[in-house]
Amino acid sequence: MLFETQDESEWRVELQRLRTENSENKQIDWTAVRLDTLCGRLTQPTTYRLSLFVPTPVPVAADGGSDN
Repeated sequence: MLFETQDESEWRVELQRLRTENSENKQIDWTAVRLDTLCGRLTQPTTYRLSLFVPTPVPVAADGGSDN
């Protein structure tokens, strides 16, 4: 998770900051980003979450990766 808040204004400001910062130095791969709005309805406040997908690690062969 990169960022989480229950304040919609803060959410919008942070997204804009990340987009601006990213356009300058390409720190975030936006094709791997997930934006979630978790609606709490009456029991919990709405939560806004920005996450980055992490690829599943490729297992290393027990023999060190040799195919021989």
